[in-house]
Amino acid sequence: MEIMKITTSGMSHLFMTIFLHHFSTFMVLPAITDVTMSAICPGEDECSLAIYLTGFQQAIIGLGTLVTMPLMGNLSDKYGRKALLTAPVTLTVIPLAILAYSRTKSFFYAYYILKTLTAMLCEGSVHCLALAYVADNVPEERRATVFGILSGIGSCAFVCGNISTRFLSTPSTFQVATTVAIIAAIYMRIFLPESMRDGELYTPILSEAKLEINNSGERCSTKKVSSSGQKSIKKVQLFEGLPSIEDTVSLLKTSTTFSQAAIVAFFSNLADLGLHASTMYYLKAKFHFNKDQFADLMVISGIAGTVSQLVMMPILVPALGESRLLSIGLFFNCVHMFLYSVAWSSWVPYASAMFSILFVFSQPCMRTIVSKQVGSCEQGKAQGCISGICSFASVVSPLVFSPLTALFLSDRAPFNFPGFSIMCIGFAAMIAFIQSIMIRVAPPISNRRFSNSNSALA
Repeated sequence: MEIMKITTSGMSHLFMTIFLHHFSTFMVLPAITDVTMSAICPGEDECSLAIYLTGFQQAIIGLGTLVTMPLMGNLSDKYGRKALLTAPVTLTVIPLAILAYSRTKSFFYAYYILKTLTAMLCEGSVHCLALAYVADNVPEERRATVFGILSGIGSCAFVCGNISTRFLSTPSTFQVATTVAIIAAIYMRIFLPESMRDGELYTPILSEAKLEINNSGERCSTKKVSSSGQKSIKKVQLFEGLPSIEDTVSLLKTSTTFSQAAIVAFFSNLADLGLHASTMYYLKAKFHFNKDQFADLMVISGIAGTVSQLVMMPILVPALGESRLLSIGLFFNCVHMFLYSVAWSSWVPYASAMFSILFVFSQPCMRTIVSKQVGSCEQGKAQGCISGICSFASVVSPLVFSPLTALFLSDRAPFNFPGFSIMCIGFAAMIAFIQSIMIRVAPPISNRRFSNSNSALA
């Protein structure tokens, strides 16, 4: 009964934390392109330097998260989701506060540097740890639905944040975002209970404890160690949280389904991140969009995604299954990208944004498939592994697509096709779609052990 009470309250407080955090980060998205252009290339609608800076920042962040995502997931398996959530939720406040104070060139570069550094830890880690928190507290048969609700909460925050931006000035946008980010951090620390896993709480991050094997063979429970060993444990415990290459490879070999999902995750995120980095500069150069038009587009996409994840997905998952729904989502993601690339009028991007009602299925379905391939003590490690692969995609994506976007939006383009880079992004999404068709979901695996260290301890 006590576990059920913690689980129910934990989910509601997790959803509120995710909503507040995403609200603060999403509401600045429509404004950041205008702020960047005003600081770097004032009075211009096309600026190659801004595109390159955005791409470089995305690549550096991806390189950092490539290490931090698996580390955060692995450490959360040992020390708890809440303890590890504290860092990214709190650090998000710093860069927002800089632009809330001023958006001049010098403050923009200060924001740029701090955003790059903090995002190495924050980018994606909140979502990754939230997924692991859900996996701790929700049975496998209900997990896809709750993952969909979690994504729906994110979409709802996306809509609310962008609606707010639509009616706020640029300075007020960053001031409100900073305030909400602070509230999110305080709310999480006060109200979110630590996750329960198999009826047991996690080990405190600096406790005098070490792992031992439980009855089912998982490294979940703890026991005391002598005070003489405490100091050495504190020195190495954070480094032990970083999984080795062998552990990651072994995890990918746990099942064919897991490795196929990893390929889908890579190409899907390669396309999504390329689209995110290119679209607003493309629309600004071709149709002279500004903060308000960007906010309108994001509101349309967000509303469609929210309705889909909170209403349609709980109905469609039991009827179609995660793998089919994953393929449907990826197919319409391809269609939506190709429409953007050939947009012949300013209304086409708005029509394309409506496809969000179908392509939002892909991420929660892919994460659910991954979640069912490992045991309860390995959820953080599995989600961290997939997030690490997504981070690698975020390194590759700007290196490939940012120069392509800058070239075809400039006067030096070899032929007149401003949306050529977005069409190439669509082809990357098509590879993910083709791979998703090949996925044959294996039965859920409980308490699977995969690391070399586990084998040695068994």
